[in-house]
Amino acid sequence: MPDAPELRAAEESTGGAICGTVLDANGAEVEGATVVLEGASGGDQRDVTTDGTGFFRFSSVTPGTFKVSVAAKGFSDWSSAGLTLRPHEDYDLPPVELRLAMSTTEVVVAFRRRDVAEEEIHEEEKQRVLGAIPNFYVSYVSNPEPLSGGQKYRLAWRTSVDPISIAISGGIAGVEQSQNAFSGYGQGASGYAKRFGAVYADGFVSTFLADAVFPSLLHQDPRYFYKGTGSIRSRALHAIASVVICKGDNGRWQPNYSNVLGNLAAAGVSNVYYPASDREGAELTVRNSLIGTGAGAVGALFQEFLVKRISRGVQR
Repeated sequence: MPDAPELRAAEESTGGAICGTVLDANGAEVEGATVVLEGASGGDQRDVTTDGTGFFRFSSVTPGTFKVSVAAKGFSDWSSAGLTLRPHEDYDLPPVELRLAMSTTEVVVAFRRRDVAEEEIHEEEKQRVLGAIPNFYVSYVSNPEPLSGGQKYRLAWRTSVDPISIAISGGIAGVEQSQNAFSGYGQGASGYAKRFGAVYADGFVSTFLADAVFPSLLHQDPRYFYKGTGSIRSRALHAIASVVICKGDNGRWQPNYSNVLGNLAAAGVSNVYYPASDREGAELTVRNSLIGTGAGAVGALFQEFLVKRISRGVQR
């Protein structure tokens, strides 16, 4: 619509007009954008809002240099260079094209210590001697995270119910059957079943007591920490000492109460299911406990010098 004669006359007597249109990058009109007019002297400063067609207009602008800036939500700000309005002139700005604002999102990924330990356990559960025998209780990480109580129980359960662990118990029971060990069990299928149950119970109870129950109560780590460097003597001492010295959940080395008490308790429990003729009370308990501790030392030596070479799934 043309301006009214009175408005045109006022503009001609006091100055000119500045108008324009604000568009987005696709050429669509931007409604509600804030357009700021600023005179060079700073005396003439005002703002308007674009209408539904993206149009804006400043009337009665004092002649001289000026600058126009545009701001709209979701768009980058736009600003013109210095422009000049002559007396009695209508200045029609070229279409102002706004670009979409660039947004930066900062994502912080934080792992809890439990999450890191979970990843380490996941790798350890892939470790198998000769590609078959479980070797889950060895850490080849230089500075592993401590396990939570739940993770210790889960690792003990995973080891105990592994098919290879069960098959090994079956093989040991077969050897005992052939040698008529623990004769009180008798022979035949019944005798084999009793021997198998006893062998499996020995491993199951020992694993849970020495590697889950006591480590959780005493806040100790049941795993063997592979050394791999240093002299043969230092590595051998590290392996043998692991049955009596362990790393606590606080990362410090301390007496391995979990292993000692676990072996002793497991040997005591074994008196419950061994044949009465083979029970020797405290003597059997102490002997089995010492056997378990000695076997642990021998197993640690194999871990330090041999097992890694013949295992699969070891993270390099």
